[in-house]
Amino acid sequence: MTTADRPVLTKKDYKTDQDVRWCPGCGDYSILNAVQGAFARLGKQLHETVIVSGIGCSSRFPYYMETYGFHTIHGRAPAIATGVKVTNPELDVWVVTGDGDAMSIGGNHFIHALRRNVGLRILMFNNRIYGLTKGQYSPTSEQGKVTKSSPLGSVDYPFQPIALALGARATYVARSIDILGSHLEDQVVRADGHGGTAFLEIYQNCNIFNDGAFKGFTDKDVRNERILELEHGQPLLFGANKDKGIRFDGNFQPEIVTGADLGKAYVWDELADNFAPAMALATMDETKFPVPIGVFRRRDKAAFEKGVRAQVEMAVSSKQESLHDLLHAGEIWTVE
Repeated sequence: MTTADRPVLTKKDYKTDQDVRWCPGCGDYSILNAVQGAFARLGKQLHETVIVSGIGCSSRFPYYMETYGFHTIHGRAPAIATGVKVTNPELDVWVVTGDGDAMSIGGNHFIHALRRNVGLRILMFNNRIYGLTKGQYSPTSEQGKVTKSSPLGSVDYPFQPIALALGARATYVARSIDILGSHLEDQVVRADGHGGTAFLEIYQNCNIFNDGAFKGFTDKDVRNERILELEHGQPLLFGANKDKGIRFDGNFQPEIVTGADLGKAYVWDELADNFAPAMALATMDETKFPVPIGVFRRRDKAAFEKGVRAQVEMAVSSKQESLHDLLHAGEIWTVE
């Protein structure tokens, strides 16, 4: 099929006939809408696209997308998606997961997909709670979180998914928020253009078991003062009038600057070799500093599946012509 022959699809074409069964008001609806909008903008073909999910509320996603899809095993979606991508690199493979699915039982699969740089796009819905199993604390829940599984407050220190991804040397790391529809759709589009593993964390409100987890920086009356939008080549400015900025000291500790010092705000470089600034932003205390959204890091690196396919082709081209040749190839010996 040539480019000219490819059908032009609308957002509606990606919707299935399945009833969307998330709780009314769940942030997942916004994410679904943004992904469908992004896919329409990108002209994705249904028969070329695969969505792989694990277990959790987010993992119902494949049922609601008129593409190929797998609803797989708890935490193992990146491994299964890797198999799909290596087997057929021409497929466009997406992973949809949650903070419980990816950061707990799926932690190793997650970091190794990033380390290998498989050509996947991983969308992680982070609501800082286990929603499907009815409200237990998750690996991203704040310390002291009172839940059904931690009635006296969780003693765990939470994961910071962006920092974890950077530590695994991920080549594309970004964040958006469910209620910021246009920003989220743009981030999905940007992630699609990356050649290796693109990781997009999405803050998503669970209005049943963790309602308002992000309201301290998403409510309309505080949003401009509390969200820092990362823009490549632009200084780190925030506030309704862009009258505050972020700079780093000699140890890459963030500092808020205002007034005459605003010109010292750090100019963001998502392509930088040094990922210390990205790590500093990823680990900022959100009670004291604005919450960054956008692309933290973007680097070009050969995709895993290309290397694997090259090895397969090399092995096939050098295969033995007969069973005798195969058995007598390489290091052999005779037992007298």
